[in-house]
Amino acid sequence: MRLRSLLFVPGDRPDRMAKALSSGADALILDLEDAVAPDAKPAARGMIAEFLAAHGRDVALFVRVNPLDSGLADADLDAVAPARPSGWVLPKAEGSASVLDLDARLAERGDRTAPILPIASETARAVFQLGSYADAPARLAGLTWGAEDLPAAIGAEASREDDGRYTAPYQMVRALTLFGAAAAGVAPIETVYPAFRDLDGLAAYARAGARDGFTGMMAIHPAQVSVINAAFTPSDEALAHARAIVAAFDANPGAGALSLDGRMIDRPHLVQAQRLIARAG
Repeated sequence: MRLRSLLFVPGDRPDRMAKALSSGADALILDLEDAVAPDAKPAARGMIAEFLAAHGRDVALFVRVNPLDSGLADADLDAVAPARPSGWVLPKAEGSASVLDLDARLAERGDRTAPILPIASETARAVFQLGSYADAPARLAGLTWGAEDLPAAIGAEASREDDGRYTAPYQMVRALTLFGAAAAGVAPIETVYPAFRDLDGLAAYARAGARDGFTGMMAIHPAQVSVINAAFTPSDEALAHARAIVAAFDANPGAGALSLDGRMIDRPHLVQAQRLIARAG
């Protein structure tokens, strides 16, 4: 499943869900958590179930349920699991134990395979569990993070400097999410860029994410999707270079290091090239 761009859509807005199918996003996240007011959640569950039943899966259709300890998650699952979404987004996740918990709840409802994407940094406890996801079930789809709930959880005034850069604690959390995903062998997904009208800022942020090793990013507005897709799609030039590296090592299978275009390449370059080619599909 290719996950360059994942677009959040309120679960109580069927009109927006239908419109989002043509946004170009690789996946939609039909939201039952933050985007839906408490008294609207029962209706939203039914709307999402009807939407899932009425549409195919040319675009992956994930559902973000409410946190497992909220008292709302089981009602979410009861209503939506029979419609078989493409995957699940788990907010307020606190390590592999949370994924195992959701895995068991889904299995009770007949879903043993749909991928789970945890939002893995929304509580202080969660930060200390970012290295535990290697023990999560095989259905773990990736790891993503967020910097909106965590400041409130720890009593911080903000997560960003005046110029938009993350403060040091949240830079650390972003890095730990990236390394936690790598340790678990799953896709690291960059968090949202809240200033949805600032497409130039988004492009710079998304490019930095791709540079650092993230393979996709969440979006909060359809206008962000094409910018995100461009940032996380390897260029023709990068693909050609990666294929040249692979070809060089294929021609010299016993070599530890080679020269290509006047530069030395070794096994880490080969691994990077293979990953880039795989990411491009």
